[in-house]
Amino acid sequence: MNSVQQLHVYRKSLSTKPFNARGWRVKRCQRCLISAEHCICEHRKASNSAVGFALIMSDGEVLKPSNTGRLIADIVPSTFAFLWKRNEPDEKLLALLADEQWQPVIVFPREYALPEQPEFESTTQVASTKKPLFIIIDASWREARRMFRKSPYLHGLPMLSFEANNPENDAVQSRYLLREASKNSHLATAEVAAKTLRFIDENNTATHIDLWLDLFIYQYQKGVCQPNKGNKNALAQLQHFYSDISQ
Repeated sequence: MNSVQQLHVYRKSLSTKPFNARGWRVKRCQRCLISAEHCICEHRKASNSAVGFALIMSDGEVLKPSNTGRLIADIVPSTFAFLWKRNEPDEKLLALLADEQWQPVIVFPREYALPEQPEFESTTQVASTKKPLFIIIDASWREARRMFRKSPYLHGLPMLSFEANNPENDAVQSRYLLREASKNSHLATAEVAAKTLRFIDENNTATHIDLWLDLFIYQYQKGVCQPNKGNKNALAQLQHFYSDISQ
């Protein structure tokens, strides 16, 4: 299991009652959390990306089967997942941020950041001896803002922002159809990861995540009997991508 799946199992072990998300009656695959009939696990392949992602997840988000952070962990081998606690920061997370092999970068909207938060502008800011570790707060937008404000260990890190009021961002609507966002520019966690990877020219891995997300959305909707407005060609496109990168 990837890091998000492991965290999901751990969080469920702490629960005193079942977490009944929408579609809770569906019999789900315990890895991809899509209905067992429409499971996508057999199509999962990891990339060879050396980039890292650290997902700081809200207590509720890690339990939701519609969460897309798990899709990043499916594709990027160095993906780490942590539960957020206001008064007890995860010691493993703090150790990861201090690890000399990584350059931590928080991916977060500038409009919600501290004025003194330094900008991450290009890969030239990452020392040749370090690999970028992109930190994403995986929660609702309202929760994410609160989590960021109350996590001082994130405040001094370089920040990569994709401005919500940028016309280019407004023109790109989220493809994530499983929940309703308050703004078109509010992307799902996997979409943010793909956008981040394109920023550093890891285009193959970005495309891989995008295609994996499309397949997840399409199959998830079928499993909960929602009107399927996703990409009906998602599997064929993913298989074509696999064929291309194997040549």
